[in-house]
Amino acid sequence: MPPLPPGTPDLDVLDLLVAVAETGSLGAAARRHGISQPAASMRISALERRLRLVLLERGPTGSRLTAAGAAVVDWALPVLDAARALVGGVAALHAEGTGRLRMAASMTVADHRVPVWLNALRARCPDVRVALQVGNSRHVAELVASGAADLGFVEGPHPPSGLRSRVVESDELVVVVGPDHPWARRRRPVPLTTLAATPLILREQGSGTRDAVWEALCRICEPASPAAELGSTAAIKGAVIGGDAPAVLSRLAVARELDEHRLVAVPVTESSLLQRRFRAVWRRAAPPTGAAAELLRIAGRVRGDGG
Repeated sequence: MPPLPPGTPDLDVLDLLVAVAETGSLGAAARRHGISQPAASMRISALERRLRLVLLERGPTGSRLTAAGAAVVDWALPVLDAARALVGGVAALHAEGTGRLRMAASMTVADHRVPVWLNALRARCPDVRVALQVGNSRHVAELVASGAADLGFVEGPHPPSGLRSRVVESDELVVVVGPDHPWARRRRPVPLTTLAATPLILREQGSGTRDAVWEALCRICEPASPAAELGSTAAIKGAVIGGDAPAVLSRLAVARELDEHRLVAVPVTESSLLQRRFRAVWRRAAPPTGAAAELLRIAGRVRGDGG
């Protein structure tokens, strides 16, 4: 095979161009890559000089691909996918050689399901070393898609695109308020239309909990803007206990606060809409084997409460 021709662009800058195409903004693409917008602009300009093509039309409302830019993105996508497959394959070889399982899980799953699953896995595979990364569902899907994790567990109304998935458990979402909130003394269920019209304290975008809540409310009407968007369930619980806005969280995550009467669960009409699923996800080209396959079997059978 001949060597790469002169002028072959770096993978990083191709990935940056794809990010601009996906986000529609040079600034958003820069944030995704952890660099400043001027640095991103300089890298794209250098790519344009190397290819001798104008790739972006820059304007006050964002950056749009030119026809040449769209063609370059189409050609870059399989190149980047192949590079990720290479990196993921090498990482998998290392993991197999060391008896290591790289997994990622959304926060609710990591806090309330993973510990029991791992105890069961250790009993069956005592020599396996597990590396766990925790983030919101979008981040977990990105880790799996990039090959940085062999197996992921996410929550939300739909499986992530581009990955294989399997439902391992259902989860109930519950409306919670502080003890001094008017809904805490309410006897009749709160209509979902009322819940949708009420500013709620929500998780950040990309969270499976937020996606499930938002989709359920959108089935009823246009939801009110959030009262706040917080990056962790713990922060939301603290804000609800000390404030006057409700939240919708997994019953798993608020069980202790409900038992201690620091939070109050509020019944709602059409509560069946406030259900979601926990899913295992993996790359199509790398189905679970070994310890990952065993963990997937365990997750489908063992509940986090030991039942």
